[in-house]
Amino acid sequence: MKIYTVGGAVRDELLGLPVGERDYVVVGATPDEMVKRGFKPVGKDFPVFLHPGTHEEYALARTERKSGRGYKGFTVYAAPEVTLEEDLKRRDLTINAIAKAEDGTLIDPFGGKKDLVSKILRHVSEAFAEDPVRILRVARFAARFGFEVAAETMQLMKKMVDSGEADYLVPERVWQEFVKGLAEPHAELMFDVLRHSGLMQKLFPELKAIPKNLSGSVAARFALLTWPLDEPQVNALCERLRAPNEVRELAVAACRSKKKLGNPTPEGLLDLFKTADAFRRPERFAELLEAARLADPGVDAPRIERALRAAASVDAGAIAARVGTSAEIPRLLDEARVKAIARS
Repeated sequence: MKIYTVGGAVRDELLGLPVGERDYVVVGATPDEMVKRGFKPVGKDFPVFLHPGTHEEYALARTERKSGRGYKGFTVYAAPEVTLEEDLKRRDLTINAIAKAEDGTLIDPFGGKKDLVSKILRHVSEAFAEDPVRILRVARFAARFGFEVAAETMQLMKKMVDSGEADYLVPERVWQEFVKGLAEPHAELMFDVLRHSGLMQKLFPELKAIPKNLSGSVAARFALLTWPLDEPQVNALCERLRAPNEVRELAVAACRSKKKLGNPTPEGLLDLFKTADAFRRPERFAELLEAARLADPGVDAPRIERALRAAASVDAGAIAARVGTSAEIPRLLDEARVKAIARS
């Protein structure tokens, strides 16, 4: 029985990046042997075990054979005779198919270290084409590292899209990879890869122009992406992607508010704050304003921020205490906020 560190931990260590979770492959062992050593089985689709002390994941070396459409259409075979190279061969990219032995020796049968140096994303084998999620993963790694996609890998991804294999992507998996890529330092590169592979038009036909200055939280970046869209388009895209509520809410709030951002009058700014629910949700409004600033350089973000602080400082309780009927409070509060904005 031999144990190897594999995947992202080896890759990131070679790149000089911080290493997060570590994954391990065990060669030459059976499930019973793992259990006898104190490992806890947790894998549903293939044999994965948690270390009794560190609780890190250890997977038995395995091979996969395509048996149906989509990312679940695989038959997994794990046995003591499966070699490390066979296990590495089923992985997506050469940079993720490097292993490290317990003595520190690197096992790199597919040239992953060379591709790291060359900053190239290259598929390991033709088996790459069996899982359409891998197109999204390549796009995500491009966004993370700023690497280029090898010509042969891009050609293979185009064939996957053209063949209809990518039509079997499920929304949950799409969002999982998409949101990771959207949060990366070079998020715009994810869309370049998706466009060149042909998957962009299938997954995100509404998104015509991708901003080059994506920044902020994932929700703010998504609001910036969807800035040119109307509300029905935003809702349709969010529904198709199964986007979380906080992402959808900010994108919709931005859609409803964008026309009001150009009205700098005190009354116009108060209307903006009420439409965007800025008094109750100032943190969300700050994200909306960040997206607006990037989408439209003409938006006077500092002015809007000053106006919001001034309007929010109005004491609604004091107004309520001095008026006779509750029906008057909203009007008087609005009037006081408009005056506060005008003075800001």
